[in-house]
Amino acid sequence: MALSKNRIKYIRSLELKKNRKADKVFLAEGPKLVGDLLGHFRCRFLIATAEWLSAHRHLAVEDVTEVSEEELSRASLLKTPQQVLAVFEQPDESVDVSVISRSLCLALDDVQDPGNLGTIVRLADWFGIEHIICSQNTVDVYNPKTIQATMGGIARVKVHYTSLPDFIRSLGEDIPVFGTFLNGKNMYEQPLTANGLIVMGNEGNGISREVEALINRRLYIPNYPQERETSESLNVAIATAVVCAEFRRRLR
Repeated sequence: MALSKNRIKYIRSLELKKNRKADKVFLAEGPKLVGDLLGHFRCRFLIATAEWLSAHRHLAVEDVTEVSEEELSRASLLKTPQQVLAVFEQPDESVDVSVISRSLCLALDDVQDPGNLGTIVRLADWFGIEHIICSQNTVDVYNPKTIQATMGGIARVKVHYTSLPDFIRSLGEDIPVFGTFLNGKNMYEQPLTANGLIVMGNEGNGISREVEALINRRLYIPNYPQERETSESLNVAIATAVVCAEFRRRLR
């Protein structure tokens, strides 16, 4: 069956959040990413080249269309299409606040860049962090650029959107809530816990004042050497990597 113009139009429409939200779906492209997601999300439909399909004869997907490279390129949002493209259904993600008391979780306060969010999901996957709590103004995790940047991490990391101040207030005073600040305490000299919430802020403005007021452990990633003039701050994804690596190192 040939790929219809309507289906190409539909796939390309998923670049917009309002269309993804209306249908509760998202787009993934490429053999590695699609392969990682197939066992974790329900696949609405899949289009692929004959070469890819011949290597995946036992697909548990009802709606599959074989396409030429040219057809794939017309539907794809990538500059260089990669054999397969799939539309998956978004999961219904509700978060139980009790996970914060027994594990380490991340919170993102208005992170705006799709690549940063995707990289943070990938980092969370690497460091065994299974939940990310996002403010309602954080970029959509189902943005195609974000999905590509997760490198499959979205299959194992649950991302939730909520009012971040309300969520933190619901945790209770005994839960450690960490945040990184230029006037925080040296992260390498502070006690770190195996559970709690690590809050990372917006690329330009950092953590908002309302959320900052709820943080009870203020950390600082020191530059080296400390008296040397340096950049004003780290990229939020890089800062997340540094912080998560130190938390996990302490557990070893």
